[in-house]
Amino acid sequence: MQMLCNAKAGSLVLLIILSFCIAQPASAAVDITEGWEYRWGDSPFSADGIPEWTQADAPGQWQAIGFPSNPPGRDGRENVWYRVTLPAGEWQEPVLYIYSVDLIVQVWMDGERIYQYGTFDDQGRGQFEGWPWHAIALPEGFEGKQIYFRIFSDYTDIGLWGEVSIMNRPDLVLFILENSLEALVIAGFSGLIALLALIFALLQTEKKSFASIALFSLSSALMLLSESQASQLLWNAPLAWDFLAAGSYYMLPVAMALLLEQWFTDQRPWLINLVWKIHLVYLVAALGLALTGIVDLSSTFPPFDALLLVSLVTIAVVVARRFRQLRIEQQVILATYGIFCSLLVVDMAVAHGFLPWWRVPVSWGTLIFSLSVVLISLWHYARNQEALHQLNQSLEQQVAERTEKAEKLARLEQARVRLLTFENEKTRILNDIIAELQDCITLNQTFPVLARRLPDLCSPLRGELYQRIEDGKAYALLTRWGYAGEPESLARIETPEGPPPQTLIPAGYTVDPGQTWTNWEEESGGSLCLWINIQTAAEGQITLALLFLEVPEEISANSTDYGTARLFQALSQGVQKIGIALSSIGLREELHKYSYEDALTGLKNRRYFDQLFEHESAVALRSEQPLSLLIVDIDHFKQFNDTHGHEAGDAALKTVADVLARHFRDSDVVCRFGGEEFVIIMAGSSADAACEKARELAKAIRLMPVRHGDTDLGHVTISVGVASWPQCSESPDSLLGLADRALYRAKEAGRDRVEMY
Repeated sequence: MQMLCNAKAGSLVLLIILSFCIAQPASAAVDITEGWEYRWGDSPFSADGIPEWTQADAPGQWQAIGFPSNPPGRDGRENVWYRVTLPAGEWQEPVLYIYSVDLIVQVWMDGERIYQYGTFDDQGRGQFEGWPWHAIALPEGFEGKQIYFRIFSDYTDIGLWGEVSIMNRPDLVLFILENSLEALVIAGFSGLIALLALIFALLQTEKKSFASIALFSLSSALMLLSESQASQLLWNAPLAWDFLAAGSYYMLPVAMALLLEQWFTDQRPWLINLVWKIHLVYLVAALGLALTGIVDLSSTFPPFDALLLVSLVTIAVVVARRFRQLRIEQQVILATYGIFCSLLVVDMAVAHGFLPWWRVPVSWGTLIFSLSVVLISLWHYARNQEALHQLNQSLEQQVAERTEKAEKLARLEQARVRLLTFENEKTRILNDIIAELQDCITLNQTFPVLARRLPDLCSPLRGELYQRIEDGKAYALLTRWGYAGEPESLARIETPEGPPPQTLIPAGYTVDPGQTWTNWEEESGGSLCLWINIQTAAEGQITLALLFLEVPEEISANSTDYGTARLFQALSQGVQKIGIALSSIGLREELHKYSYEDALTGLKNRRYFDQLFEHESAVALRSEQPLSLLIVDIDHFKQFNDTHGHEAGDAALKTVADVLARHFRDSDVVCRFGGEEFVIIMAGSSADAACEKARELAKAIRLMPVRHGDTDLGHVTISVGVASWPQCSESPDSLLGLADRALYRAKEAGRDRVEMY
């Protein structure tokens, strides 16, 4: 799409250049101003789809008219036909050019439709689809033949509008460009003014008038561009251009009223404030209703024109009373705005038929306004340059006096800047480390990242990084830095009683710049041990790694307490952030292990049960809390499948699963064990409580109907085996086998019952 627009724009520029190079067209245009006739209503169509009015002359039904627009006696009619006999001439590629049509049109000749713009329904009605100019290709031998125009319009005007003539197609393109060139150049100039005003508005936010001028110039530029006939050559989307023209046209009084309100802010001009708000509401409402199809865009113009006239009179009354209070540049802008508005009013009168049709030079009003803005800007620039020259002379005297003081402040600032630069660099490195860690999937993948990047973070401090092994009973050396030429570090640190003590750095540690680091060095011994802690779901907080840091003697001797302490604080905070990132990775890794779900029932599956049951058994032993296990089996499920089919069996499984999910506590875990078997882990529940819950479950299943689609498949029953620790077993690990035996007894005893081991 962008390439297509660029190609069209390039073609348009080339055509504009050619329009200057060609002095005379190959064949002069012939205006069709005589011989027009009209006929109210819509023609019936023959079985072949040909309008009957184009087949019979019927001179008594057609009335003469000077120009095919707004015939007398409309009386609410929305359909009209026009006809005219085309003159003879010499053309190579003849087209019938029409400036505009209200609103949609079909063109017929010799019983054939040669052109259509808009869509007619069965009643001969249609929707507004824009006001383009029309180039109707004429067939061979059209000379002396009648051409018919079928028109529908629910607008204030009905018929053709503006110019109607025959010319060669290349001549028409040049004609369009010549008539649009002026508007396009002025639109570009106004757009440049809008851009400059917008830049000044952003640079000088206290002067809101620049934004209003930018809005007015931009609206004017868009209006000229969208209303120029050349816009149709650039992008053949008439309705889109009309929406753009309407939006920019409706925005003009908003922009000017805003500008006047800012100029008269001391007088609180509530009337002007009301004007721009009313027009803004109308703009939003009109375009919104038109875009949603509630109203046609064409029907929004007449009310706006009336509203604009009232607003212009209102603004004129308000401005006239305060005109002398304005500055000269404001008076000039208002005067040029008055010229622009006068041309708009004349154009409005032509559009509504109060004046005969002619091309109103609205673009000249825009040009005059834009030129006034440019001249005033140049005048302001010259005045500001003079003021700046005088100010520079004064500043040069003050600069010499303040230079010495500034140099002193600069030297003090340099020390702070170096420290801030250092901290910013460490922050960047820390962010890079965390970003790399977040790309890791498991904790094991993070250790190479830490071993590679932590030396950069800790520089110029030297240090060692140890990794947790053997469940925290020892830590193995991952990497070390800054110890070139010194003995090797310990490859392993034994920690049977836990990691070595962590060095605590106060978060609010501050020292005045210039002090030595002696006090803090004595407290810490010149070295640190920082823990890299993570949170896990199974073990809580663990120390995943140990970071040992030491300040080299050359740095300790040449640094201040302030800088070194700030470095240690930043490192401590960085280690905490790294721990948070590692915790996220670890928790995500653990979550992945437990996130197993049965696709059919939505319950957890056998793998999840195996891992969770081992965990719950360990928790029960550690906390000495009871642990109960229930195994549920659907009775005669194979027979149910054979009778009703596997899809019905799936429905039965889902029904039982839904009851299970609702029946137990949030702390209980329900899993599909396999086939028609389910298992429930009830942590903290005694054997009696588990049996009672199982009996309630069996009753609920017994009463729950199984449905497959719209078919009631009856009911199913379940058998339940219950085992509980410590009542039934010395170890929770044996509960699964005991519950399975209890389930077997329940089946042997006749099913639909609960048995406890």
